[in-house]
Order: sequence, then structure tokens, then C-alpha cells
Amino acid sequence: MSETDPPDGPPADESRVEFYGGRAMSALPLAVFIVWAIVQSGLLGIGDTSGLVIGMLVGLVVGMLFVKGDWKTYADTIFDGMTQRVAATAVVAWLWAGMFADTIQAGGFVDGLVWASSAANVGAALFPALTFIFAALLATGIGTGYGTAVAFTSLVFPAGVLLGADPVLLFGAILSGAVFGDNLAPVSDTTIVSAVTQDADIGGVVASRFKYALVAAVLALVSYVLAGQAMAGEPLDVAASAGAGTGPLGLVHLLSILVVIGTAVQGRHIIEAVSWGLIASIALNLALGLAPASAMLVFRSSAESGIAATLDGLPIVGSVVEVSPDASAAVGGSLYTGALGFFPLIVLVLLIVGAAQVMRAGGGFAAIEEWLLENVATTVRRAETTMVIGTAIVNATITINTAAEIAIAPFIRTLGQRFNINGYRRANILDANTSALGYIFPWGGGVLAGYAAMIQLPQQFDWFTQAMLANPAAVWPYVFHGWFLVAVFLAAAWTGYGLEYVPDRQSEEVARV
Repeated sequence: MSETDPPDGPPADESRVEFYGGRAMSALPLAVFIVWAIVQSGLLGIGDTSGLVIGMLVGLVVGMLFVKGDWKTYADTIFDGMTQRVAATAVVAWLWAGMFADTIQAGGFVDGLVWASSAANVGAALFPALTFIFAALLATGIGTGYGTAVAFTSLVFPAGVLLGADPVLLFGAILSGAVFGDNLAPVSDTTIVSAVTQDADIGGVVASRFKYALVAAVLALVSYVLAGQAMAGEPLDVAASAGAGTGPLGLVHLLSILVVIGTAVQGRHIIEAVSWGLIASIALNLALGLAPASAMLVFRSSAESGIAATLDGLPIVGSVVEVSPDASAAVGGSLYTGALGFFPLIVLVLLIVGAAQVMRAGGGFAAIEEWLLENVATTVRRAETTMVIGTAIVNATITINTAAEIAIAPFIRTLGQRFNINGYRRANILDANTSALGYIFPWGGGVLAGYAAMIQLPQQFDWFTQAMLANPAAVWPYVFHGWFLVAVFLAAAWTGYGLEYVPDRQSEEVARV
């Protein structure tokens, strides 16, 4: 995710919600959801985002039954969580990235990738490793791991499947690239929040975490090369014809992607950056004849006379008869489908952030932090290990990595200050584990964002079948960079590698951009 301003944290005067059974019961709504997600996605293999929405709704209803006193406070707390800026940030990233990715796809970018891969003799064995590298570069450039997960799943994932790459491994490579960028990009909101909350300047934080991120990235790259060779399949029969669709001309949309990266690197807002890329992709589609205007936006009317019939001559207005005699009047095109596909995920995330606010207001997070402080964090080594464990617990319950980071940041700061740990070190532990675990848990926002883009592929490609979808519950072992990043910081905590105390280095400026 990316944002030029750090998202709002929980209100300072948030009302307490009391539960029968104590503070631990405030975690009940999220616990019900997690169990639901494990059963639905893991045990039954149903990768349905709308089904997860129902699971979260059920969890909130069950949690309400254990509230002491007036239920209005519980309801108001849910609304307080749903209206936090951190949720809106994720929504914006998904909607804009969805429109952008679908519009590039309408211009034949996947065909161009298949053609280029064939010309360069890049087969299924090497494709996941290259996908990890390019996803990492894009995510670092634009600062949004969520947007990268959406774009690469929409565009690169089908190209890799055509070449015979294993879908689960390929999805894991995309998510790993998103982790790398979310952790390292100066304009990523996780980078900004981690620095600001730990009183460290952003530039210094980014420079100090290179040594950790690159070690994990090298290990991940080697893993994708080895796993790619072991899990590679045969190219699909349609690969040659797909690559010949637009041929190399589809690769012109690399310019659209460069527009987004260049604008983001200049410090522009992510909405502005992706909007300029979207405009560029539309212009290229029309100027080069890659896609007609109706492929990007079309109004299909069932009326055969009147104003609708008069407007039928416009390039973005048509009749449903052109589609099928049984079709219904509707809006269509890449702009429409790109945004529409994320509506269930948007609802789910808003509900989860609301449930996290319930846990925060009910004292659940505070109870976990107090227990860790009193019983686990007794030495510097154990304190840093506790920071890793604490971020893991919070990320297991909160879908959006930035929201999880905001929730755990005060605990990291308190614990670090107790043991005189430098702000740079605290910020790195906080951000690395939050970025990594947000793309590992099957119900994590980054995973669900990529999967929401993936489930639209059978409607976009005739050859893409349901069997080619990668279930979120199956991908977690293959997010190699995420796992290695967590392992690097666990090793650093145990060995003291990179440990700095407050007197070792002072931040000259806390960059609150």
C-alpha cells in the first residue's frame, strides 16, 4: 500500500466495550472469522471472498451477544473502525489498480508478455523467479504492495500459466515481490508509519533495512529458481496463439507502467500516479488500435428507440443484441470490470477493520501486550523476539498490514524504549514483519487483493479454467521472501546482528511527510 500521509490511528478517546468473559472475548468476532476462513478456504477449498464476508458478519453478530450493557457502544465501535483512513487507503489502491490492470490487459499486454517470454526462451522453470524480481521492482517504485498484487495477478499470472508455471508458486512469487516493495519503498505507508511511530527519519530507516531485505530477497530468488524447476509444467496448447494475438505490440504498455512508477517516485499521490498510467494506457489502446473505446467503457442499452437508439452510434454506446439476444442492459468495459471485481473484498476489509477496532476498544490487544511485556520480554534478545511474535499475532487478526502496524506500534515503542533499543531497529522489526505476514496469512489483505483479481481471469480468457486458480489457503508456504524476511529478523534478534541502542545513532529529523 502507499499513501503520502500516514493513516489515522485509533481515536485517543475511544470508548471501552466490556464483554462477558473479560478482555479476551473482544477477540471473538475476529476469532470466528479466522476459523471460518480456515474451514472455507483451507479445509473445503472454497476461495470465495463473498463467503468470507458472511463469515465476518457472523463473527460480529456472535461478538455482540457477549457485550455487557448497551449494544450501541459495540455498534458505534464497529463504525469507528470502518471509517478509519487506513481502510479507505486499501480501497483506493484496489479500485485504481484494478481499472489500470484491466485496461492494460484490454490492450493485449498478456499477449505481449507471452511473445517476449517465448522470444527470450524464458520457460516455466524461470518465470516465477523473474516474476518475483519484476514485482519487487514495481512495488518498490510505486510503494503499493496491494496494487502490485492486483496488477501482476491480472497481467503476469495468466502469462506464466500459459507457459506452464505452477499457479500456486507463481502467485507466491507475486506476493513475495509485493512484500519486498511494501517493506523497502520510501513512499510505502508501512515504511512511513513504522518510521514516524518509532521516532526515526524515513530515509535513515530505508537505508538501514537494506541489509535485511536483500539477504531475504537473495534467499527467496534462489528458492524460486529451484522450486520453479521442480514444479514446472508444460506450456498450454494455446500459448503460441495467445502470444501471436498482438505480438510484441502489447508490450507498449510497459510505457504505461513506467508512467506510474515515474510519477510515484516523484512523490505524487498514488491516486495521481495510477490515474496518469490509466490515461496513458487508454491513449495507447486507442492510438495504436490495441483496443476500441468500447473495450474500456461501454453502455449497452436494451432500448430500440428514443434517445438510447440515437446515441447508439457513439463508440461507447451499444445494444445488448450485439452481445446476445438474452443479454441484459448493463455497463461494461475494463474500467467497469476492473473496479467491480473488488467490491466484495472492500466490504470484507471494512468489516475486519471494524472488528479489529472492537478488539482494541475491548482491551484484547492491550491484554496480549501486557502479557508479553510481563512474561516474555525479560532481556534484550527476548524483547526483540517478542516484537516479532507480537507483530505476528496482530497480523493474524487484522487483514490490512498498515492497520496491524498502527495497532502494534505503541507496544513496539514501549518495549524498545524499556530496553533502550534504537528507533531505527524498532522501525525495521515493526515494518518487516508487518509487511511479510500481511501477504502470508490466507485472509491477509494482500493475498485477498491478488485473489480477487485472479477470480476474474476465467471471464477474461477463454482458455483460463477454474482449475488454474491458486487457492489462498495453498499459497502461504510459497511466499518465500515473506518467510525469509521474518526468519532474518528472528535470527537478528537471537544473535544481536544489526542491534543498535539509542546512544549509537540519533535521528536528526523525524520525517512526517
